[in-house]
Amino acid sequence: MTKNTAYETKKTYTKQGAADSTAQEGARVMGTVVVTSGTGKTGRRVAERLAALGVPVRAGSRAGEVPFDWQDESGWAAALEGTEAAYVAYYPDLAVPGAAGAMAAFGRVAAASGLRRVVLLSGRGEPQAAVAEEALRGACGEVELTVVRSAFFAQNFSEGALLDSVLGGELVFPAGSTAEPFLDIDDLADVVVAALTGDGHAGALYELTGPRSLTFEEAAEEIGRAAGRPVRYVPVSGPAYAEVLEGFGVSGPEAGFLAELFATLLDGHNSATTDGVKRVLGREAKEFTAFTREAARDGAWHG
Repeated sequence: MTKNTAYETKKTYTKQGAADSTAQEGARVMGTVVVTSGTGKTGRRVAERLAALGVPVRAGSRAGEVPFDWQDESGWAAALEGTEAAYVAYYPDLAVPGAAGAMAAFGRVAAASGLRRVVLLSGRGEPQAAVAEEALRGACGEVELTVVRSAFFAQNFSEGALLDSVLGGELVFPAGSTAEPFLDIDDLADVVVAALTGDGHAGALYELTGPRSLTFEEAAEEIGRAAGRPVRYVPVSGPAYAEVLEGFGVSGPEAGFLAELFATLLDGHNSATTDGVKRVLGREAKEFTAFTREAARDGAWHG
């Protein structure tokens, strides 16, 4: 999982150097791109960037103009008809039971619709997500597939359930003392757009992280400094965190799944950083400190 099920934001696209110039060049000849979960956390950012480049975008969602529901395969072909590429963000997560079957089904529809390119969002260090990746790869035939595996999003602290914890001054989470190389969602969106609109990404697998690993205690301290208010990290067990999520309205089964997933992912095996962002964009990933300053400037923690 990308560790971001409940977290969304809206940002304005700004061009960033040579890598984005390359994307613009590719965008001049791009056909329509369908963005699944187009109103969601990453999908919305990807759609905004594509539109800014002049790429026709078809943003799919359960209740949008373009109906797209991961639980209703009957609408997928219509959503993909006449499109050239797709950004695939599976809800709720590629690690959930049934995700591999959904990816295999989507791959078959994608191949039949004539899609040329697919970019799939996946989770870093998630064995079950890797199974779903392979299911899509095996079913999509000649469609060019790029897989983007993401670390924990930095924006999880400025949006959704973790935002409430930050505003309350206590960041409650089951991470112990494990360090995580938090990734800025805007970096992810830039990588996805580059893979959708540029050449040389077919068959690639990119692991994306921020440039520095921090414990959740260190992250809370940096957030507090930027926000101008004390923020304390409170480590809890997985079951205790599931209860916290249920208090925010997350269903019992989903809360239990998320808590168990976090416990599995935040055991240290994902602590190392990667150069995935630089490999694709030709620049370093955004620093966590820069994220906190921008979020504070934008009013995320004004409460």
